[in-house]
Amino acid sequence: MKSTQMMKKLQKGFTLIELMIVVAIIGILAAVALPQYSNYTSRTKAAGAMAELDSLKLSIAECYQADGAWTNCTQMGSGSIPQMATTKFILAPLPAISATGAITSATTAATDAAGANLLVTSITPSAVSGQANMIWTTLGSLCNPTRGLKPGQGGCL
Repeated sequence: MKSTQMMKKLQKGFTLIELMIVVAIIGILAAVALPQYSNYTSRTKAAGAMAELDSLKLSIAECYQADGAWTNCTQMGSGSIPQMATTKFILAPLPAISATGAITSATTAATDAAGANLLVTSITPSAVSGQANMIWTTLGSLCNPTRGLKPGQGGCL
C-alpha cells in the first residue's frame, strides 16, 4: 500500500526524454509541412493569376473574332482591349500582348530569396480560320507541377 502511494508521488509529470521525443516529432512534422504549404500557396496564386487573365483572353478572342485579324487586338487601352490593372496575382509591368495575340505576364506565384519572380507565363491563342473557339496554350515556368500549374490545368501541356 505504501509503495503505490510513493509511486504516485514520484510520477507527477513527463520525463525529460519524453518531452524531447515530442519536440523532435513536432520538428520533423514542421520540416515536412512548411515546404508543402509553400508549394500549395504558390499553386493557388498561379491558379489565381490564370483566372485574372481570363478576362484579357476573352477580350482578345472577341477582338479577333470581330476584326478577323490581330491588327487592333494587341494594345490594351485601345477600343477593343480594355486596360488591365495590376492585381493581387499579376505583377507590374502589366501583361504584354504580341502581334499574334500571345499574352506574356509575370505572376506573384513564387519568388526566390532575392525577390525575383520565378513564375512567368506566355499564353498563346490558336487562330484557325473557321474555328468557332479559340484554344489557348500556356507555356513558361508557370507550368511547373511543383510550384505552379500541373499539366492539363490552365492550358499547360
